[in-house]
Amino acid sequence: MQVIQSIQNRIYELRGERVMLDFDLAALYEVETRVFNQAVKRNINRFPADFMFQLEETEWEILRPQLIITTSSTNSNSSQIVMSSKKHRGLAYLPYAFTEQGVAMLSGVLRSNKAIEMNIAIMRAFVEIRRIVLLQNDVREQLRLIKDKLGDHDSQLNQIYDAMENLLDEKAAERKWKDRDRVGFRISDK
Repeated sequence: MQVIQSIQNRIYELRGERVMLDFDLAALYEVETRVFNQAVKRNINRFPADFMFQLEETEWEILRPQLIITTSSTNSNSSQIVMSSKKHRGLAYLPYAFTEQGVAMLSGVLRSNKAIEMNIAIMRAFVEIRRIVLLQNDVREQLRLIKDKLGDHDSQLNQIYDAMENLLDEKAAERKWKDRDRVGFRISDK
């Protein structure tokens, strides 16, 4: 479960997709990023734009601070990978992002036992994230329904309070001041 949690920390939201970056995948597969990317480029026809894309400089600048914080909290080795990647990545070396389908396609490209194990773990991490998102949406829907019911109850309670106030006002108007029961002491004339 710790492996899946570590993988989930390396999944980012970019361009409306959940993706993993090339250097994170290379670290999980225990190969150099350069070797990883060469294997992908040898099989580039397996990776259309909806499976893999290269980050733009602005995306990288926005994502880079998140990478250092996130990965440094998971384990020290990945922190070193991010730090070194940050130093060596210029405009020509922007990272590649792989969608869930792209990561699945990697299983046909990388065939080591470690790659197979990691691919299975990564697919489980994506499934777990999807399950969590569905649960969150379900909870949001339930909260919305509760809010709507409470709103209905509020208006009904307000109607009841208004009716009670009207009844009390009518009763008070019916009573006459002279007919009311006297409260207090009587002082007698001596």
